[in-house]
Amino acid sequence: MLQQYITIKKKLATELVIKKSKFICSVERTESQEAASQFIADVKKTYAKATHNCFAYVIGMNNEIQRSSDNGEPSGTAGHPILEVLKKKDVRNTVAVVTRYFGGIKLGTGGLIRAYSQATSKSLSKEALVICQPQQIYKLEVAYSQLGTLQHYLKEKKISVINIQYLVNVTLNVSVKQKEAQYFEKRIIDLLNGTATIKKGMLDYIELPYKN
Repeated sequence: MLQQYITIKKKLATELVIKKSKFICSVERTESQEAASQFIADVKKTYAKATHNCFAYVIGMNNEIQRSSDNGEPSGTAGHPILEVLKKKDVRNTVAVVTRYFGGIKLGTGGLIRAYSQATSKSLSKEALVICQPQQIYKLEVAYSQLGTLQHYLKEKKISVINIQYLVNVTLNVSVKQKEAQYFEKRIIDLLNGTATIKKGMLDYIELPYKN
């Protein structure tokens, strides 16, 4: 599992006009080629009258799957530039489709490469991205008399409480940064004098604001 990775916060589309040609970049998060292909098909259907719908996507924690298409533009002027922007931005599990409505002015090879790159970069602004950080989930069971001490510690350390149940004892599910998991277990044992029940759960990712 990666320590953390960058991806798209949510599906979105941005527009860019260059020498009367309109470029619309649609981006979406995807975890499979099937989902990426479906998104591409949906965009093509939405912009069925467009001159071109070029795309690229990266899938996998190490971008094991990479695909691109020029969709009728000169070879290497559309799909590859889109793909290079995805890689430069270091995003994972992301598909981008750049739709072009030709405005009557030819851009040339260099102009097309710059246009498709700029259209993609505009959609991948820092506001559009999130950092997915691995978290270790824990189930904690404590006596009611210990709850205040535990909650104070969790709040102080900004540890997220997923849910809480008040039964015979109090049961809390919390998420802890993966790299801090071992320290967290030891600290809870010391804090509550070894009386808390600590069960290690699954690893999961939480989304945090992207900062560059």
